[in-house]
Amino acid sequence: MRSRTGITPRVTAVLAVLLGLLAPLLSFAPPAQAAATGLHIQNGRLLEASGNDFVMRGVNHAHTWYPGETQSLADVKALGANTVRVVLSDGHRWTKNSAEDVASVIAQCKANRLICVLEVHDTTGYGEEAAAGTLDHAADYWIGLKDVLTGEENYVIINIGNEPWGNTNPAGWTDPTVAAVKKLRDAGFAHTIMVDAPNWGQDWQGVMRANAQTVYNADPTGNLIFSIHMYSVYDTAQEITDYLNAFVNARLPLLIGEFGGPPDQYGDPDEDTMMAAAQQLNLGYLAWSWSGNTDPILDLAIDFDPARLSSWGQRIFNGANGIAATSEEAAIYSSGGGDTTPPTTPGTPTASAVTSSSVALKWTAATDANGVTGYDVVRVNGTTEATATTTAGTSATVTGLTPATAYTFAVYARDAAGNRSPRSGTVTVTTSSGGSPATCGVAYRVTNEWPGGFQGEVVIRNTGSSAINGWTLRWTFPDSQRISNLWGGTATQSGAEVSVASASYTATIAPAGSVTLGFTATKGSTNPIPTAYTLNSSACSLG
Repeated sequence: MRSRTGITPRVTAVLAVLLGLLAPLLSFAPPAQAAATGLHIQNGRLLEASGNDFVMRGVNHAHTWYPGETQSLADVKALGANTVRVVLSDGHRWTKNSAEDVASVIAQCKANRLICVLEVHDTTGYGEEAAAGTLDHAADYWIGLKDVLTGEENYVIINIGNEPWGNTNPAGWTDPTVAAVKKLRDAGFAHTIMVDAPNWGQDWQGVMRANAQTVYNADPTGNLIFSIHMYSVYDTAQEITDYLNAFVNARLPLLIGEFGGPPDQYGDPDEDTMMAAAQQLNLGYLAWSWSGNTDPILDLAIDFDPARLSSWGQRIFNGANGIAATSEEAAIYSSGGGDTTPPTTPGTPTASAVTSSSVALKWTAATDANGVTGYDVVRVNGTTEATATTTAGTSATVTGLTPATAYTFAVYARDAAGNRSPRSGTVTVTTSSGGSPATCGVAYRVTNEWPGGFQGEVVIRNTGSSAINGWTLRWTFPDSQRISNLWGGTATQSGAEVSVASASYTATIAPAGSVTLGFTATKGSTNPIPTAYTLNSSACSLG
């Protein structure tokens, strides 16, 4: 978590202990089947009562510290979120949120067609943070809200306590977590319950991972989901994919309940892999946080203004594998006569500021009875199309294009219910020739490998004295490797030849700076590495 007091503590030995986290995956027994009551768990997946799979895509909102920011739920919905995790207090550390206030939050979530994850924040860092409360106290708070929560099982998930253990003796997390789950079930709660990991939510010592089956088995309903918080402990693709896959392979439900992207004094989280892996594995994610952080680097919106998204906010809402591109509204809101009318067709885009690697597009707005929440800009190629970017407004800049190449673009509008308009008319542009020459170095490595496939990483370094603004990286695979998914850019492959165009958030590489691409690919019996790379047609050094 990131509370108003700033960055949570880490221990200096994190990197050493992470070696244990990367050990072979633990063997779990399959979880029990769940009773279908509202949102529920079945075979390791979060489902709605109808049986539809539900994948959370949303943000955290610091309601208990900013109770007047009631517009925030509508704002995050308008940007495409389907879930919001709401910070509450049980009164142990901060001002207690009353039953009336919680009922109002739930009503606002439902009015804005959001799934509501409610969490008690007072437990943060118990055992290391002297002011933290216990999970037992948090469970009593939820029991006191039972009249408010009963009947909301389709719309509300109860996150018992935020990051309920620090780095001191995290093994002590298991028994209180089991006891809190049992206490809520004994009190008659049928909701899906969420439990956070120890180690300030990051589980870098693997306690939740090792004891997940024990905790899951303690819930007689089986409606329990685990939440990992990923910040600077998770700065490599290997750490992220290993952790997520451990739960997926065990059929134990998991989401990334908080995560950050901007670097801090402890490291630089690999948010690209977090989001790409969550999308690939159909796991939920909830970014921290909408606004109001003591350290504003983690504010998605500046001063709670949805029109002033930070670079972190743009990454979460409009970047690759972001909310606008991947979020689907809960089916409960579209059942029984919900909104099924799409927006009107947006205007045909016009192009300006065409360079060798980018183009600015603008169009007239679509209309919708319940409001347009965003636009998808697509690249059209004959009868096929691919998403180029997403935006909440009526203009966008598409980057990562190839010099001297013709591109055709069109636009779709989306509304709050997930309805998509007819496609707009198209505009065709040709990028200018050349592209800025690049002085570059490339490091390629295989980070994980399995029969028939592997995961790789490519680091592009700017070894020149001026910034690289927009780039295309090319290489040729020596064997039969084919990329299946890539994050950090847009990949195309023809035979053995691979071309990767920069994403909006990786397009600029400062002098002495670097960007990292990650990908998964298929392979044959061998997996030799490429031996030559070009960036904007300039040869790059290796290593």
